[in-house]
Amino acid sequence: MHKLKIVISIITFSSLLIGTSIIKNQSRETEKKIFKLNRMIALKEKDYNESQLDFFYLTSPSVIEKKVEHLDKNNYIPMEHSNIFLSLSDFLALEKKIVIQNNQNEKKTEKK
Repeated sequence: MHKLKIVISIITFSSLLIGTSIIKNQSRETEKKIFKLNRMIALKEKDYNESQLDFFYLTSPSVIEKKVEHLDKNNYIPMEHSNIFLSLSDFLALEKKIVIQNNQNEKKTEKK
């Protein structure tokens, strides 16, 4: 009889110990998920608040009026196709040609 009580108490203690560790691990995983979601929510709220601020600033009539006045004061001219480069190698090739032409022009002026 005495051994039966010890075995029952050991089995009960072991099952409660295992159950506690399982529940603790699950709650820790849930806390990690909650923390990640809270962090994502905070980032989204920050982005939302910044977007809202930008929207209110950019759509206010006084700001739009100032921007229009500023644009009217500047004289924009169209950009030539020769100033638009599709890649860095195109730009470097044109730059090399300009340097060669400048060197040739310097040689010509020195000879005169």
